[in-house]
Amino acid sequence: MKILLIGGGGREHAIAETIARGSRSSDLYAVMSKKNPGIAGLCRDFLIAKETVENILPYARSKSVDFVVIGPEAPLAIGLADVLEGDGFPCLGPKLAPAQIELDKAYARRFMRRHNISGCPVFEVFEQGDDAGAYEFIEKLGNVVVKPTGLTGGKGVRVMGDHFSDINGAKEYASEVLRDGPVVIEENLEGEEFTVQAFTDGRTLAFAPAVQDYKRAYDGDKGPNTGSMGSYSAAGDILPFMQEQDYEAAKEIMRDVIEKIRDDACAYKGILYGQFMLTAKGIMVIEFNARFGDPEVMNVLPLLKTDFADILQAVADESLSDLDVEFERLATVCKYLVPAGYPENPVKDSVIEIGDTGDAVLFYSSVYEAGGQVYTTGSRAIAVVGIAHAIADAEKIAAHGLSAIRGDLYARSDIGTAALIDQRIEHAARLRARPGGA
Repeated sequence: MKILLIGGGGREHAIAETIARGSRSSDLYAVMSKKNPGIAGLCRDFLIAKETVENILPYARSKSVDFVVIGPEAPLAIGLADVLEGDGFPCLGPKLAPAQIELDKAYARRFMRRHNISGCPVFEVFEQGDDAGAYEFIEKLGNVVVKPTGLTGGKGVRVMGDHFSDINGAKEYASEVLRDGPVVIEENLEGEEFTVQAFTDGRTLAFAPAVQDYKRAYDGDKGPNTGSMGSYSAAGDILPFMQEQDYEAAKEIMRDVIEKIRDDACAYKGILYGQFMLTAKGIMVIEFNARFGDPEVMNVLPLLKTDFADILQAVADESLSDLDVEFERLATVCKYLVPAGYPENPVKDSVIEIGDTGDAVLFYSSVYEAGGQVYTTGSRAIAVVGIAHAIADAEKIAAHGLSAIRGDLYARSDIGTAALIDQRIEHAARLRARPGGA
């Protein structure tokens, strides 16, 4: 089987490694904008080029690939799956219409409201220039989140308490967004976030274990938000602060989304990522993504027991219900090494040297290779993953792996530690104890 992977980041390295260790004989090809050494080493052939239709379609034809796996969101936003599927290349990645669940935050919230899907916060959408309407709604809600409607690389959403201290700050940011386009304003939820990811063929979903990530740059959840500094999962489907009913509620929401998207548009074939929050009033939806999360993919794909190639076939055939998609019942801890100064003023073009990382699994992210050396680009560089029967042991493996990597880099030391997880457990308990709590 010939599989073409689109993208060259940490998420795509995790996918490539999963394909490579499958029991079915698969030839891996890739199109990536920079040479990711981890992906390149697993490929029969690869193309270094921008991830556009003009570059990808001829390459897919020239290699006569059987399946295409679309890693990042940007190729989804240009309708890559529509073009490839139309040319006879089945994709793990939804077409443009169903991908709007990630690409357009206004669409996603209106979709949830229209179909009465559980977990939708109080929100309104305001069109470009409607500052007065936005101000009135901000005053009505008081505590708000302000979201540009399009893709912002995870950095456009701003939250009261984190990014601005009062209503005036929220209004100023809303006006800034409204100069360029629409804005979503919604209630600011309090709770514990978690992510559930699933393969889907448009009818059936095969769910991975829940994951929690950490976006703050520094230990103790301090500093600016980032793309994520790491994540962890437990040896089972749920996290230590969760109850089984929380996971089931999230799964049911995701099933409803896939069913209603099929009714509205067409079959959603690919990955559905649901970011949820456990609140005092139940499970709420933060957002949906139309691809694996980075780093959350690194917690779940190393545990995948089912051959990735079999999943690709089942998604293409809409026969996922006939395939038992299984994950190892192990805990994982992922810690990201990032350039010094990240995220505000990151060091670029710095050499990375890797020693004996022991049992840790490494995924190259935003790096490039030149002259046999690996260099930073200014974004997250290398993810180090520990896998064990207990979270504490997985954390030790990841920490040891970090210690063997040299460069002008840093990582959070507290991700996956008992102290941080205990805080989550205590917070969730307080939420459930509130009158009418979940």
